[in-house]
Amino acid sequence: MLFKITLLSFIYLFLLSYFLMFTQQTVLAAVTEDARLSCQLTQTKDVVLVSWQKHFPVQDKFLASYHKVFGQKVNSDLEGKVEFAEAALQNSSIIIRNVTEQDDGCYLCVFIIFPDGDFTAKTCLQIYELHEPVLHIRDSDSSEETLVSCSATARPAPTVTLRVLQQDLHLSEHSSVSVNNTNGTVTVTATALLSRLHGNSTQVGCALRVLSGRQVEVFMTIPEVKHTSADGEKLGDACFGVFRKCIFCLVCLTILEVLAVQVRIFSSHSNVGPLMLRSVCRL
Repeated sequence: MLFKITLLSFIYLFLLSYFLMFTQQTVLAAVTEDARLSCQLTQTKDVVLVSWQKHFPVQDKFLASYHKVFGQKVNSDLEGKVEFAEAALQNSSIIIRNVTEQDDGCYLCVFIIFPDGDFTAKTCLQIYELHEPVLHIRDSDSSEETLVSCSATARPAPTVTLRVLQQDLHLSEHSSVSVNNTNGTVTVTATALLSRLHGNSTQVGCALRVLSGRQVEVFMTIPEVKHTSADGEKLGDACFGVFRKCIFCLVCLTILEVLAVQVRIFSSHSNVGPLMLRSVCRL
């Protein structure tokens, strides 16, 4: 009989704690960012104390608390690292500054309610490492295509996505390569080809995301291919050279034609001379 009462009491407290408290199960934060952990009661209760602790297998570590009479208190070893964002009895939030890998883990939010007792909610902080992506644009083997590549390093492995902003253009031949680094991070390099058959400048982007954390995106513009003044001068010099050669050829042809005419005239005169001499001799 006593066992049944104890079991029913446990089930009652578990359900009461489950429906009475609300908190995020998982909070994501990048290294060097600030992480905010929050919990709140769904019903108004006579709360005496709200306490925050980091969960460890052997013994939980006290972080901060807020008492209805004595106010807030922060672990002296964590001053500047942990602080209250919202110090209240029905809602409570703390901020962990400049998070590192050591801050990864689960945290407990404990409400001490009179006369119900202690109610605990757990939220886990997941730390990820994220470095700024590097976007490269260079010529490909084909003169009609540009090679676009983006490299990003993160922990765990990031998702790297290339895209072109113009609606009438698209990237093709996507590929991705991952490299595991010795420090536990992963470098992912995504590449794709972009057609050069476009008249205006083109903007391409590289989006990076780790888990369901915030997205980081960088952009780069591929300028329109235009002839520079130096190119124009070179083209003009080439055209002038061709024109000069053409003129020279025409002059040569004209000279040859004049010479040919003179040769024909001289030949005709040479034929008339002997005929006249033969006529004179007959006389």
